[in-house]
Amino acid sequence: MPSWVGATAKQIARAVRRGDASATQVVADHLDHIARSDGELAAFRVVRGGEAIVEAEKVDEQDDLANLPLAGVPIAVKENTPVAGLPTWNGSAAARTAIAEDDHEVVRRLRGAGAVIVGVTRMPELGLWALTDDEGSVTRNPWQLDRTPGGSSGGAAAAVASGLVPIAHGNDGLGSLRIPAACCGLVGLKPGSGVVPCQLGADDWFGLTEHGILATTVADAAVGFSVLAGRRPDKLVPPQRLRVAVSLRSPVAGVRADAPNTDAVATGARLLAAAGHDTVTVDPVYPTSLGLRGIATWLAAASRDVEEAGLDRRTLQPRSRRHTGLGAWAYRRGYVRESDRSGWRERSIGFFTDNSVDLLLTPALAATPPRAEGWAGRSWRANMMTNIRYAPYAAPWNMAGLPSLVVPVGLRPDGLPVGVQLVGPPGSELLLLGVAGQFEMAAPWPRHAPNWPRVPHPTP
Repeated sequence: MPSWVGATAKQIARAVRRGDASATQVVADHLDHIARSDGELAAFRVVRGGEAIVEAEKVDEQDDLANLPLAGVPIAVKENTPVAGLPTWNGSAAARTAIAEDDHEVVRRLRGAGAVIVGVTRMPELGLWALTDDEGSVTRNPWQLDRTPGGSSGGAAAAVASGLVPIAHGNDGLGSLRIPAACCGLVGLKPGSGVVPCQLGADDWFGLTEHGILATTVADAAVGFSVLAGRRPDKLVPPQRLRVAVSLRSPVAGVRADAPNTDAVATGARLLAAAGHDTVTVDPVYPTSLGLRGIATWLAAASRDVEEAGLDRRTLQPRSRRHTGLGAWAYRRGYVRESDRSGWRERSIGFFTDNSVDLLLTPALAATPPRAEGWAGRSWRANMMTNIRYAPYAAPWNMAGLPSLVVPVGLRPDGLPVGVQLVGPPGSELLLLGVAGQFEMAAPWPRHAPNWPRVPHPTP
């Protein structure tokens, strides 16, 4: 019998609903793949082997499989999101909180849709960095093992890009879904504010954080988004003629996209034109204060999470101690203001109306993913500068609360994937997915990193 490892979430769910496959067999196949392969990647913090099989058996026993959009689909949950019966690790043993008595709402929705939680994926301590490692493990990019899969949803991205799971849950506070998606050649959608319940830490990083899905196809990303949003899955319709702004401007002064990332935007613009859309060069005006207030918010959010969880700051990694200490100072000094975020949100929404554009196309990253080399032991300054220099494009859209998506468009000369970012006004999640689907149709990308998954592909 061929393994179901490598199949899409939609293929698996359809087969389980029809009775062509059992959830138990699908989950067992993926657990075997994880056992064989995760030692190289360190994508998972905890694997729920026996528990996942029991849950898969319960899916097989259900009478309403026809109503389960993720029937039997193995999925991983990011380790900062409570899963009943497990500690919430938050990226390290020092940041770990008590065993959760109940599932987080998004986990409950995934289970309700028929998905089976096979484990929780690694992230950097407190979700602070676009680099995933801790004192004991370095999470690696399946495309090139000496490179980071990004962060903070780095374990989730590594798991999907290697076929350990067909889709994975993650969350995005300042790019933590979209940066790993770009590093690992995946589709990653950050929904707009209020579309998916967040309920993380003290206050969702002042409302910046959103839950989302990492996937190898637009269709899988769409069904995962619908489940998290509590909606029935919508059929994606190719959008009619749009007017799309194209911009290379960096939100961070002195940081510019390298040639492969600027070429990726040119490729994205060509794909838009080939799909019948109009493109126009228009730059958002990123105020200098946005970067300063954004950094202050990043610092203070971590400090407030530490206080809310009752963690001992002295036990954290040096980079996190420094970060949260500065955050407490920034918050006391009043450098984090709701008026800054609401003002930027109004300006961002105005960008679309004032320029008569439907979407914005930007680079996803500014440089190739950094080396995977134990950033947890390096200085706060080294981590900060590396994050800002390679991944500046995502954070403004958390500050604005607007939906944004990363979609692959090719490969860099160094062999790593390259993607672009699409940003839309409030309520444009399905429009973003629709345009990403047009990209996928015109220029399909490799669904997994080369030589992954390391089992025979299925013939569903």
